Amino acid sequence: MSLTTEYTTADGFKLNLNTGLFINNEFVAGSSTIDTINPSTGKVIASVQAAESKEVNLAVEAAHKAFYGGWKTSSPRERSRLMHKLADLVERDSDELAHIETLDNGKPLNDSKTFDVPGLVSQLRYFAGVTDKVHGKVIETQGKLSYTVHEPIGVCGGIIPWNFPLNMFSWKIAPAIATANTVVIKTSELTPLSALKVAALIKEAGFPPGVLNVITGYGHIAGDALARHDKVGKIAFTGSTAIGRLIMKAAAETNLKKVTLELGGKSPNIIFDDVQNLDEVVFWSRLGIYMNAGQVCCAGSRIFVQEGIYDQFIEKFKALASTGKVGNPYEATTFQGPQISEKQFERVMGYIEAGKQEGATCLLGGNRVGDSGYFIEPTIFTDVTPKMKIMQEEIFGPVVAISKFTDVDDVIEKAHDTSYGLAAAVFTSNITRAVTVSNRLEAGTVWVNCYNQISENAPFGGYKQSGFGRENSVYALENYTQVKAIKINIGLQ
Repeated sequence: MSLTTEYTTADGFKLNLNTGLFINNEFVAGSSTIDTINPSTGKVIASVQAAESKEVNLAVEAAHKAFYGGWKTSSPRERSRLMHKLADLVERDSDELAHIETLDNGKPLNDSKTFDVPGLVSQLRYFAGVTDKVHGKVIETQGKLSYTVHEPIGVCGGIIPWNFPLNMFSWKIAPAIATANTVVIKTSELTPLSALKVAALIKEAGFPPGVLNVITGYGHIAGDALARHDKVGKIAFTGSTAIGRLIMKAAAETNLKKVTLELGGKSPNIIFDDVQNLDEVVFWSRLGIYMNAGQVCCAGSRIFVQEGIYDQFIEKFKALASTGKVGNPYEATTFQGPQISEKQFERVMGYIEAGKQEGATCLLGGNRVGDSGYFIEPTIFTDVTPKMKIMQEEIFGPVVAISKFTDVDDVIEKAHDTSYGLAAAVFTSNITRAVTVSNRLEAGTVWVNCYNQISENAPFGGYKQSGFGRENSVYALENYTQVKAIKINIGLQ
């Protein structure tokens, strides 16, 4: 059985795609297969091997063996060397990885080249630099020598979404590997191909067998088996709030493994009338909602504009949103690619129809683009009310609702009228207002005078039903270590 597929992209780039499960440093067959679809055309790219409970167990056992077979006690220097080597290989094959990401996900090739692949490299290099900086403390405790050590958990499972396959892959593996854990990552069944390319580079970099394992499968089968496995000590999940609840339930019903969840959002983008450069505000606001075709958990899908500049903002925002080219992601001028799947396309179109039915004004867009693929026009709703479906639920598409506000108290109340708390933004020229409003917002990240600026050295995560735990930066290390206190009676002879 062949576990590779040859494919030529729309711009003529030839790819040799891995389609097996990567377990114990080898690509192997699964119990079944899944077709991965090109969202730009709706056509099959390749059939990928799918893991079921049998293969999940094989991957976990390989990771468990690798952990106790030497990786647990590996030196920080060796882990750092391997992570830097993997980053070197990603940079070497960056063009290939970017083409795979765009093929499987549909995002513009320019975005894959400038954001997704460099993001993977940055994560690897950042955490390669902290392998020797995980320290305990010495504590004075009534004449006894007391100190703490931070130890790896063991086998860590990661379940990642389809919207940023490479970035989410790196967010899960980099801190886990840096702290001497071993990993089993389950990719989304919709976008498995770029992670499987990185899997081949993991072996080439020289990681010991079993340290990093990459499997593909359906969430309710492979994801559930991973979340329930007794030899998995920690599970990290990025995805919907509904599935996050199932992950927690699975952990609770089995071995009470450590869980971190990065879930959905309905993030407010707040624009005060004292902004000095409205064109720049409009630029960031468009990026905030239409980046990655709106398929971003922290998307600024609710824009609140102070009433003094509301009409002016609407005019400028509509004009800029109208210029974004929607279409072939391999063309350099494309701003927005397709939705990930036919199911997601129909879901977003359903929200657009709900907005119209509930009385909101569809100021721009709302229609399909083209006859093939899953493209939707950038869509703007105005005349919205707080309890409308498009104001309360995460759409995960290129749809924004814009409303006006009077003052700080008014907009804070409106911003908090949601079950989510992942991110928010504040645009103002008043530094005091920027700080006080940021402090009042119940969100894990607040951007001031920008949007969607995420980096490997700053934490990212949510409040409320947007989850718990933090990705990125040294804060992420807490998720992958356990603290042991050691107390020594030095007076005993």
